[in-house]
Amino acid sequence: MSRVLAVHHYGPVNSRRQRWDGRGLFHKEQQPLASGVACHLCCLQDWLSGGRGSCDSCPGTGGKGGAPSLTPPHPGGLRKLPEGSNEADAHLLAPPCSWVFLVKKCYQDTDTSLQSSIITKVKGVTFTNTSELGERLWDVADYVIPPQGENVFFVITNLVVTPNQRQETCAESESIPDALCYEDSDCPPGEPVVAGNGVRTGRCLWAGSEQKGTCEIFAWCPVETKSRPAKPLLGEAEDFTVYIKNFIRFPKFNFSKTNVLDTTDRAFLKSCKFGPKDPYCPIFRLGSVVSWTGSSFQEIAVQGGVIGIQIEWDCDLDRAPSECYPRYYFNRLDNRFSENSLSSGYNFRFAKYYRDAAGVELRTLFKAYGIRFDVMVNGKAGKFNIIPTVINMGSGVALMGVGSFFCDLVLIYFIKKSHFYRDKKYEEVRDLEVLARMAESSQQSVAPDAARLAEQPEVQDGVGAQENGCVCRQLLQPARSGHQGNGKVNVEQLQNLQTVEA
Repeated sequence: MSRVLAVHHYGPVNSRRQRWDGRGLFHKEQQPLASGVACHLCCLQDWLSGGRGSCDSCPGTGGKGGAPSLTPPHPGGLRKLPEGSNEADAHLLAPPCSWVFLVKKCYQDTDTSLQSSIITKVKGVTFTNTSELGERLWDVADYVIPPQGENVFFVITNLVVTPNQRQETCAESESIPDALCYEDSDCPPGEPVVAGNGVRTGRCLWAGSEQKGTCEIFAWCPVETKSRPAKPLLGEAEDFTVYIKNFIRFPKFNFSKTNVLDTTDRAFLKSCKFGPKDPYCPIFRLGSVVSWTGSSFQEIAVQGGVIGIQIEWDCDLDRAPSECYPRYYFNRLDNRFSENSLSSGYNFRFAKYYRDAAGVELRTLFKAYGIRFDVMVNGKAGKFNIIPTVINMGSGVALMGVGSFFCDLVLIYFIKKSHFYRDKKYEEVRDLEVLARMAESSQQSVAPDAARLAEQPEVQDGVGAQENGCVCRQLLQPARSGHQGNGKVNVEQLQNLQTVEA
């Protein structure tokens, strides 16, 4: 199998009629086809003898004229030559470079080890009048748990109250399956009631003429028997406000910031509320926070729920510190779509203890329903660093090379009109025996042209070539020595230097 050489095209080059001037223009030539073949043979001789495969004195084959030159054969038959258009490379590199450096900011060193502290303060009062509690005013100390102001706080919105409990014996609640009994032997003394309120005493108590009763227990009596109210007790908590103070620090850059607006106006925090018109105010209305999650405050206040407040810090430390500010996101964390599910809502119990005039300890049991707010902080900071800049630039250039390879692979082998792209990208040159026969048949026209060029003066640019001929020192030196008529010199050289076998 014979091997062929490939010449890379930047345009439709015709060695008979056109010449590339290095400035993007083609000029007509009077150079015959045989002279073009001789010039290519000249370049081939230069490459076979250890040169670069080009003839500097030949304006049509890789010299200063800028036309493409022959390259060494590739084992695969055709050899793909590198692209020469800087403008095309720039267009290809522009989109990924813009994405990497402008959007992703990969020229920066980043710090994601955010150190954060959160302080919360809830404000608001409301008034209720119930049969269990009577007239009562509720303030922050009554409905906020815990009172320390941490990153998680709970606001009571509904209550089940069981007042005046004391430790004594009473019947267990009928709603507890493990407390049901038919006789005393069903209530072994000393054993606690599973999911109940106390310890069995050994007696089974019947209510009226019912055949089934409940075990007697020692507990805080009377036990809780009331169900959850259908209307929230503290529905007006919708207008309460919470002040969220957030301090952050990025240790890598020793940068600290707070979400409170840097101002000397003392009345700012007393009058502002967070919203589209005032995004830098850290005071939030509870009803607005719930509505931003897509829920209704009055609905969620009945059985409770969990709301997430997320604070995002994305700081570009190459800019002014004032441009580093937080963004707030609100979402509901509990299962909002299972309102009738047993696991829906949020509640817990707590009690308040006191003693009567006789010194007996009493308590009031509260089953509290409400909204739990979880404040979460995430963030990152970036600052220019030469190391990630160089790494990402090198990676981008390497990936562009891989992309160019796969694009060529698809265009040459997988599309229907791949032959069109192949013809534009490569020019096949016939094997050396064909070139030798063409050179031998054209020697009579080459030698007179070389003689005329030798008699003409050299051009001023120092190249020593005329526009209508191809002067090559290796090829035309025998003609200047008086051997113009011997056309076998080049053929024998090619036969001796030929390295590609048919």
